[in-house]
Amino acid sequence: MVISGGLHLGDRMARIPRPEHPRPSLYRRPWLCLNGTWKFAVDLDGTGEARGWAREPELDLEILVPFPPESRLSGLGLTDFMPVVWYSRSFRLPKAMAGKRILLHFGAVDYEARVWLNGHYLGEHRGGYTPFTFEITGKVSGGHNWLVLQARDDNRSGLQPSGKQSARRESYGCMYSRVTGIWQTVWLEAVGPAFIETVSVGTAKQGCRTWVVAKLSGSPEGVVEAFVYKDGAMVACGGSPASSEVRIPLDLGTPKLWSPDDPNLYDLELVVRSGGRVLDRVRSYFGIRSVEIQGDRFLLNGKRIFQRLVLDQGYYPGGIYTAPSDGDLRRDIEISKEMGFNGARLHQKVFEPRFLYWADRLGYMVWGEFPSWGIDPSRPQACENFISEWVEVLRRDINHPCIIGWCPFNETDPNQDSWVVRTVYGITKMVDPERPVIDTSGYTHVATDVYDCHDYDQNPQTFRARHLSILERGEPYRNRPGRDAPYSGQPVMVSEFGGTWWNPGQTGTKAWGYGERPKSEAEFLERYEALTGALLANPKIVGFCYTQLYDVEQEVNGLLTYDRKPKFDPARIRAINTRRAAYEER
Repeated sequence: MVISGGLHLGDRMARIPRPEHPRPSLYRRPWLCLNGTWKFAVDLDGTGEARGWAREPELDLEILVPFPPESRLSGLGLTDFMPVVWYSRSFRLPKAMAGKRILLHFGAVDYEARVWLNGHYLGEHRGGYTPFTFEITGKVSGGHNWLVLQARDDNRSGLQPSGKQSARRESYGCMYSRVTGIWQTVWLEAVGPAFIETVSVGTAKQGCRTWVVAKLSGSPEGVVEAFVYKDGAMVACGGSPASSEVRIPLDLGTPKLWSPDDPNLYDLELVVRSGGRVLDRVRSYFGIRSVEIQGDRFLLNGKRIFQRLVLDQGYYPGGIYTAPSDGDLRRDIEISKEMGFNGARLHQKVFEPRFLYWADRLGYMVWGEFPSWGIDPSRPQACENFISEWVEVLRRDINHPCIIGWCPFNETDPNQDSWVVRTVYGITKMVDPERPVIDTSGYTHVATDVYDCHDYDQNPQTFRARHLSILERGEPYRNRPGRDAPYSGQPVMVSEFGGTWWNPGQTGTKAWGYGERPKSEAEFLERYEALTGALLANPKIVGFCYTQLYDVEQEVNGLLTYDRKPKFDPARIRAINTRRAAYEER
């Protein structure tokens, strides 16, 4: 099910950046994409509201939404710190939306957003990576409407997650360009008096029983019906009396399971009816698969699978956080699979739903991660900000079969607040008890379902030897052995390794990577094969994650350049990655 387009606005839609529907997991018509040219201003002293910008904005620049103002594709390229920014644009409500309830959606705004429509204050949202929605039914007119957004952003405060966004004026090392304000699609949606807000699909561990859970808004009456399709043919249906939350059992017989080799998906249609009238109709999809941990084994659909992962930072040369097109999201996955990877760590960023949609469709396992760098969760306000946004992430993405695990923290400080880490781990398991959780990747574990480490040793001999400890002594290699929680038999994974820099023909002091740069392409490939082979040959290691898929700005340790050109023959990398893993032979 490929979902794109909105109100069939013809050539006008073709000129709108990122015009595809931003939320394939819950699609309805009519909808209207509000991406495109907006007015914009930087409010250095934070006095825009006092100057009346919420009602009559006097913004002197133009920006192409949804690209952040720091990006080239936004048309601005403003790279200095911007504590407060303002956006505004006008729109006219399409006739197809007249008489319906109207929802205004923002995919993501970094970091604190406040929104007005026609001078009416709609509300606010805190969190730079998660969506938010306002109902504007009583405030939108049939003529021109003025939409205004203010965004506040300070990634030096220690109070907000910012991932790899540099806290210096410039990017450096493994810290990259900042983003501020809108960086995902803005859109309108028309709904009925009662409509479906969220959809999730659950299955029993054996995959024989399936059910749909839908939460409804409004005063639902009548029935909610569910129709399931596979390859265009209906394979199951069911229904339930309408209420604020309904659970509809479905009989799929023997379901076709989702996996990287065979990414089976089912299309889902939900209809809310009352007295013969259709109040709401939405389309979604789901995949059926199980993820289990049994002792030191990591199982997908009850079988061992070696995770051949690559680190993906989610950065793009023209758009920074925002992919230039939907095709760019898809192509990153396709390139990775061509090189023999079957998944990725989505590193220090919450990726947009369209990326997860393509991962679902193409069969690509991912670990969902939170951009924990930049925030000090030992501070009460920071802890509140962290947990509230992380729960929003879990609820947004819980229905994607491509996500095989969660990782809320990465490389935490040696003096981390262990209570915070343990609490976030517990909350994650409460929201999603089905997926494994790595508490804090790489460094100081407190409570974790998978025992991972980061190892950038460039010497294949010493690299191999240290990871034999799990075979020889029953203890995995640890980044901080004096601080880590005791190993208790979990699956073991090397979730960052390699990082070997390779940028022949490039000069400059900003180039950065791990270890001594190889002297030739042959030397690089020899090192890559030896490091990767050491992990594939270890029967106690269930997966690896190579750093990284592509270069990002000055960090030049990607297998591709920043503009996604292969540095090496992809077939050569694929031959190394796809060697049978010893873990798969156990």
